[in-house]
Amino acid sequence: MTHNKIRAYAADKAKGSLQPFEYDAGPLGAEQVEIAIEHCGVCHSDVSMIDNEWGNAAYPLVPGHEIVGKVVALGPQAKGLKVGQRVGVGWFTGSCMHCHACIGGDQHHCGERVETIVGHHGGFAERVRAHWAWAFPLPDALDAASAGPLFCGGITVFSPILLNGIKPLDRVGVVGIGGLGHLAIKFLRAWGCEVTAFTSSASKHAEAKGLGAHHAVSSTDKAALKAIRRSLDFILVTVNVPMDWNAYVAALKPKGKLHFVGAVLEPLSVPVFSLMAPKTITGSGTGSPTQIAQMLEFCARHKIAPQVEYFPMAKVNDALEHLRAGKARYRVILGN
Repeated sequence: MTHNKIRAYAADKAKGSLQPFEYDAGPLGAEQVEIAIEHCGVCHSDVSMIDNEWGNAAYPLVPGHEIVGKVVALGPQAKGLKVGQRVGVGWFTGSCMHCHACIGGDQHHCGERVETIVGHHGGFAERVRAHWAWAFPLPDALDAASAGPLFCGGITVFSPILLNGIKPLDRVGVVGIGGLGHLAIKFLRAWGCEVTAFTSSASKHAEAKGLGAHHAVSSTDKAALKAIRRSLDFILVTVNVPMDWNAYVAALKPKGKLHFVGAVLEPLSVPVFSLMAPKTITGSGTGSPTQIAQMLEFCARHKIAPQVEYFPMAKVNDALEHLRAGKARYRVILGN
């Protein structure tokens, strides 16, 4: 049954701590599902929204968009799901389902898409609501307690593999070994690629190889970067800080691609001549519902799961501080 009153944790101002909060969700929409939340990942995007780094936060703000739980109610026009089914929800909870993007399979580019924590209350809560098409059945082979980060961090690094036509024989790089990067390494290794991990932390070299990287290179060592010039087909950037992007462009083979999923706020400065090999610089956010379903199937087949740490939902501020301090290895999960 639905609960119009939903208990959650919310920030009431930019950079504020999260406090208990209750809101009236109103009647369940005809195509909506209500989900009792079991686990919710904590993502850097939650911190960015709490701090209003992107200028689109509305308070009170309930973060949380890496949600796993069970369907407890269905609107009369919701399809493909049943009460009691375990599902996941990521960055989006809705799209119009009739525009060109939606009909074309790019629902995540819909002009009327609903973002889970932008003008909508998210998953640091007991329950959440979503359009049925954005609630994804969780394969039985995946562990519900650790699967939440797949629905944001996971699809963010899986989608570029599909978008860029990455092949099993490709030599690829991953810049940054955190919540996004550790999953990227796992995905690309299982895809069949030769994987090089770039990290500024020497202590993470062994960790990167443990995650599946064949090689680890210091991202701040100019000599090491120079030594791999023209050797990689694809580099995935998961960090959100400025770096020597010209060194990474130089590390690409002709026809290579540098792809950004980290929210680097500063403009890139890259000489046009360096792109004439040719080389391509691209970027993406999350992925479509079809891509998310494909990712879940891939994870189930290859037994891929995020590496996570757990905090109870009531300790949400401790979890956020753990993430802000850079201590997370590699994704924090809140549990109800």
